[in-house]
Amino acid sequence: QVQLVESGGGLVQAGDSLRLSCAASGRTSSPYAMAWFRQVPGKERDFVSAISWSGRASHSSDSVKGRFTISREYGENTVYLQMNSLKPEDTAVYFCAAADTYSNSYYYTSSGQYDYWGQGTQVTVSS
Repeated sequence: QVQLVESGGGLVQAGDSLRLSCAASGRTSSPYAMAWFRQVPGKERDFVSAISWSGRASHSSDSVKGRFTISREYGENTVYLQMNSLKPEDTAVYFCAAADTYSNSYYYTSSGQYDYWGQGTQVTVSS
C-alpha cells in the first residue's frame, strides 16, 4: 500500500503561481509512476500531468502545457506540480495518484491505471 498526502492548494488570483506537493509513504521501494488529476463538481476527473519513477519521462495535458511543470527527484517519494500563470478555469480539486509500474520509465495518463489516490487539495483561482 502507498499513502499519498497532498499540500499546497489555496486561493490565488489569475496570473499567480502555486506549487502543489504530494508526499508518498508506505511501500515506496518499488518503482511507481505519479500523476496529478483535477476534478470540478459534476465532472469527471481529468488528467493534468504524470511523471515516471526516474523523473526523466513526463507528460502534461494540452490545457496546462507550458504553464504547469511536474517534477520529482529519482527515487524520491515526493512529486511536485508547479503551476504558473493560473487561470480561473484551473479551479478544481487536485488529486495526486500513484501507479505500480515495475519500470523506471513508465507513466500513465488514464485515471483507471492508478492504484493509489490522495484526498485532494483545493485550488481556487479568482479572476
